[in-house]
Amino acid sequence: MDRQELLSRVAEGRHRLEVDEALRLFEEAGLDELGAAAHRMRVRLNGDQDVTYLVDRNVNYTNVCITDCKFCEFYRPPGHGEAYVLSRAELFQKIRETIAVGGTRILLQGGHHPELDLAWYVGTLRAIKAEFPGIELNAFSPSEVEHVAQVEGRSVREVLAVLKGAGMDGLPGGGGEILDDEIRDRVSPKKQKTEAWLDVMRAAHELGMVTSASQVIGFGEEPRHRFQALARVRDLQDEADARGAIGFLSFVMWPLQYESRYGEVFGRKGQRLGADRAEYLRHAALCRLFLDNVRHIGASWPTMGPEIAMEALAYGADDFGSTMLEENVVSSAGSTYTCMTEDSMRDFIRRAGYRPVKRDSSYLPIS
Repeated sequence: MDRQELLSRVAEGRHRLEVDEALRLFEEAGLDELGAAAHRMRVRLNGDQDVTYLVDRNVNYTNVCITDCKFCEFYRPPGHGEAYVLSRAELFQKIRETIAVGGTRILLQGGHHPELDLAWYVGTLRAIKAEFPGIELNAFSPSEVEHVAQVEGRSVREVLAVLKGAGMDGLPGGGGEILDDEIRDRVSPKKQKTEAWLDVMRAAHELGMVTSASQVIGFGEEPRHRFQALARVRDLQDEADARGAIGFLSFVMWPLQYESRYGEVFGRKGQRLGADRAEYLRHAALCRLFLDNVRHIGASWPTMGPEIAMEALAYGADDFGSTMLEENVVSSAGSTYTCMTEDSMRDFIRRAGYRPVKRDSSYLPIS
């Protein structure tokens, strides 16, 4: 079929975009026509008035990690002078500050610390829930969960069940980057591979946990790697749908930060990394069109800035993300957009022509 018919059929839900078709659109379609089709799909799935957002804080409980991802500026190896593990008092203070500004969720994330066992994680979750019973705890990442399972010699599903019982409400989609081992072997050779990431998420879906998926582009990968990775996310969501599980409630994509220093690190000197405005919006629109079974798509203001994130709301995104009272990982790589007040977030959404709606992790509105 011709390009316009393909875009119309996908936007209207009458055709599922395949990898080869997505590649064709990536190469041939104009940015405006991709955006228009993605927006039509967004309106069909989520209406044309509301843009959701969340007030939360990303608390990094430790920066100790033994995985040595080549793109990570945040982690420190064990024994490093800047290595830390937050105390309960420090954690509690950060949560109190979050609640004081209307926050409803804590993203509790860290590294692969070789000395923190399951009992530490369980004790931390229980202590937080005992002190702050109303706070949502979306914690860790698939690779962190797998690391804890390896430390304990237990299955991923067992560990997730224990963590859920201790108060973990959801599992964020961190560590996804590009779900293609050709790329993962090059940029994070010690990190969890694609099948393992999917297996952890599959177990989380079976346990009824709130989950999300993500993608980081601009590692020097080809477009085919991006869409093959999106297909893995879509396939897993198909599994969840077939079981009647929640699966992935949302997806967010952002470019690698920062392209200026990674050419030699990744062995591709002189190759442009990251993504500019046009490429980000092009891929954002195609993510919306490709992921027909993931309802919500987020705009990435922390990496692209709020002005481009506002544009992304016309390219398929229906969520403006979270205020991120604190953020350490992306900012370590050089991003200057690391936190936002709720009033500012609502203002950006209004300026883009939408009605801001505060939500929780399950995308239910909060008055």
